Amino acid sequence: MPQKIYWIDNLRAIACLMVIVIHTTTWYITGPMAVTGLHWDIANLLNAASRVCVPLFFMISGYLFFGERSAQPRHMLRLVLCLLFYSAVSLAYITWLTPISEGRSLLKMLQKPVFYHLWFFFALIGIYLLSPLIQVKAVKTRYVALLVAVLAVLANPNTVNQSLGSFHWLPVNLYVSGDSIYYLLYALLGRAIGTMDTEKRGMTWLAASGFILCVTGITLGTRQALEINGAFNDTWYLYCGPLVFIAAICLLVLCKNAFHRRTLPGLAIIARYSLPIYGFHALFIHFLRTHHYDDMSRPLLDLPWVFGVTLGGSLLLAIALKRLDKHHLVS
Repeated sequence: MPQKIYWIDNLRAIACLMVIVIHTTTWYITGPMAVTGLHWDIANLLNAASRVCVPLFFMISGYLFFGERSAQPRHMLRLVLCLLFYSAVSLAYITWLTPISEGRSLLKMLQKPVFYHLWFFFALIGIYLLSPLIQVKAVKTRYVALLVAVLAVLANPNTVNQSLGSFHWLPVNLYVSGDSIYYLLYALLGRAIGTMDTEKRGMTWLAASGFILCVTGITLGTRQALEINGAFNDTWYLYCGPLVFIAAICLLVLCKNAFHRRTLPGLAIIARYSLPIYGFHALFIHFLRTHHYDDMSRPLLDLPWVFGVTLGGSLLLAIALKRLDKHHLVS
């Protein structure tokens, strides 16, 4: 059990850092006229390598709650309280520091989160509700490979359409649709792979190579889509897309095999405060970008600056919040 805790902590911290990378670089990716050439490609590569962050969070939840123990009422209460608390914080930020209409944010909060990053809490509620009904059994590696090949690639509605003449052959329609299905599948596989014996010869190197190949494919696919459409296209970036799906599995296996002996230096504190860091980080990035405390004309300085300030500021707020929140309801 201690080994499993170590790799889960490492994975949680890595996913948390990746979330900040995604939102730090998105301002470059979605506005290619602001940054072009090599700098756009660097931001694209960093963003592509970090797309697995949200899938990893679902896989961690599945590993923890789709086994012998399930999510309890206290877990659901904490999740709802987190949604309410960070929505209130975001609403205060919107009211005092942005021209965004707080009234409209309130009216639409059950259809659209108050701030964009809070959608994850809504999606996680469904996973928690299903948890008592699910206990994943031990499965073989070849079954997981078959499942991923069929549901994550061949029948994935996010797979790029493929035709041979007038014959349409990809994706195959198995009536698997909706992001929620794939978030649930991530959670199921998180438990299945997490309890599987993955420390076989060559498996770690295979997982590392698979992750690199998937990130390369996401990066090049996004660049090609930009050239074809003349504007950013998120086809290859989708959390439920086939390459992101496979990359998430590869990184899970890699961390499970390579980082199970101890928490890596620097990651322990990130893992401990990952929840409030996630809750606060988007506000820091938005403030820096919209109040001109950044410098997108010099991306090589701007990206680490925004990332560092966001991580440092979110961590400090997280530490302060945890001291106030004695029962760890929102921290």
